[in-house]
Amino acid sequence: MPIFDLLRFSSVSMDVLAYGHATAQTLAARQKSRLDTLLDVARRDSRFYREHLRGATTGNTPLSCLPPVSRRELMNHFDDWVTDPQLKLSELRAFTADPQRIGEPYLGKYLVWESSGTSHIPGIFVQDAQAMVVYDALEALRRSAPRPLQRWFDPLSMTERIAFVGAISGHFASFVSMQRLRALNPWLAPSVRSFSILQPTRSLVDELNAFAPTVIATYPTVATLLADEAARGVLRFTPREIWTGGETLSAAARLWLEHTLGCAVRNSYGASEFMSIAWECDQRRLHVNSDWVILEPVDQRGRPVPEGRLSYTTLLTNLANHVQPLIRYDLGDQVLLRHEPCACGSSLPVIEVQGRRDDPLVMAGLGGQPVTLLPLALTTVLEDLAGVFDFHVRQRDDHTLVLRLAMQGEEGAAAMARCCTVLKSFAVAQELKPICVLSELGQAIPRGRSGKAQRIVACPSQRSPER
Repeated sequence: MPIFDLLRFSSVSMDVLAYGHATAQTLAARQKSRLDTLLDVARRDSRFYREHLRGATTGNTPLSCLPPVSRRELMNHFDDWVTDPQLKLSELRAFTADPQRIGEPYLGKYLVWESSGTSHIPGIFVQDAQAMVVYDALEALRRSAPRPLQRWFDPLSMTERIAFVGAISGHFASFVSMQRLRALNPWLAPSVRSFSILQPTRSLVDELNAFAPTVIATYPTVATLLADEAARGVLRFTPREIWTGGETLSAAARLWLEHTLGCAVRNSYGASEFMSIAWECDQRRLHVNSDWVILEPVDQRGRPVPEGRLSYTTLLTNLANHVQPLIRYDLGDQVLLRHEPCACGSSLPVIEVQGRRDDPLVMAGLGGQPVTLLPLALTTVLEDLAGVFDFHVRQRDDHTLVLRLAMQGEEGAAAMARCCTVLKSFAVAQELKPICVLSELGQAIPRGRSGKAQRIVACPSQRSPER
C-alpha cells in the first residue's frame, strides 16, 4: 500500500490551515516547539547526531549555535544518521538502482528518493508517513489557486489532467511523488501522467498533444521550450496552469509563458531535503512554509546575513522528518529572506531564490532545423548513464561541445569515455547531426561565489538575454 495516513493528514491539514495566516509570534512558537521535538529525537535515536550535538541543550541553546552539517558528512555516516536501524545505505542504494521499484514503499513504510547530484554528491532521502502527510497538506492547501472556487472543491486537482514533464529514469522526488499519487488514487491514473525530457522534442510534443493536459508540472527551461513549440503552432493544446520549480524562473520567462500559452504560471521552491519549501502566492511572491521548515541564510563563514541580503548559502532544518533528521543542513542555495507584510495576507516569510541557471543548448538537427537540448536532460544522462556528477559542458557551436572533468589519470580517462559515449548516443536520440565532444581532463570546474557550478553553458551567440 502507498505511504499515507488519512487521520494524520486530516490533523496536519487543519494545522496548515490554522497557521497559514498566524502572527509571526505564533509561528515562531510553533516552530520552536517542533524544533525541540526534532532535537530530542535526533539526540535519542541518531548515533550521528548524539555525537554531533553533544553539549547542546534543548530549550536554551539557540539553533544558530548548533554546528551545521553537509550532505557529504551525512552520507558518509548514513547508517548512524538515520533513526531506524533497519535503514542501511547499501540496501537503499540497491533499491534505488531498480527503476521498476520507483514509488514502491520501502520496508512497507518509507518513501525513498535520490537527489539529482547537483551538489556533486548524490543523496538518498527517506520519508515516513509523518513527513509525507506534511508535504501533502502543504501542497494541497498552500499552493496558490488561480481558480479558487474550483480549488476549494478540488484541493488535490483530481478533476485535472496533470502532466509531469521531467526526469523519470530514477527515484527522483517529483517522479516518485507522481507515482505515489497514481497508486493512492487508481481512478486518477489515466489523468496523471509523466513524460520524459530525455526523448526528442518532437516525440515529447506528440505525446503531450495526445494527452492534452490541463496542468503541466515541469522545470522553467522545459516550460519555455514548450512555449516555443506553441509559438511555432506545433503544441496543439492550451493548458490552464503551468507549475514550475527546480530551476530559476525569470520574469521574462514567466511573461513568455503567459503570453504564448495563455495560462496561469505558478512557481515553487523545493528540494529533495524538503519537498515543499515555498509556494507562490497570488502576488507572485514565494512564501516559506516556516512552520515546518527553517531556512537560515548565512555568509561564507556561516554567520547570519542581514535581512534583504543575498546569502552565500542556506542552512535548512526539516521539522517534519524524524527518521532522517536534517538540522542546519547546508543546502547550497543562495536566498534572500524577508519578513514583511504581503498583500496576500500571509505572515509567512517571503523568499527570493537564486537557483539553477544552466542553459538550454540549441544544436543542429538532422533536417537542418535547430534542436534544443534541455540542461536537466543533459545532466540526467551524464549522472545516470555515465555515473559522473562533477562536470562542466560548454557549447562551442551548434555541433560541438566541450566537456570538462576535474578527474585525472586512468579514472578520469574512463569517465570521459563514458561521458562522450552517452552524449553522442543522446544526440542521436534527439535527432541531431553528429556532434563533436572535446575533452578537458584534470581541470577545475568553474564555480560561482556560491560554490555551485553552472554545469551547462551555451555559447554566447545562443544565449538568450530574454529567457
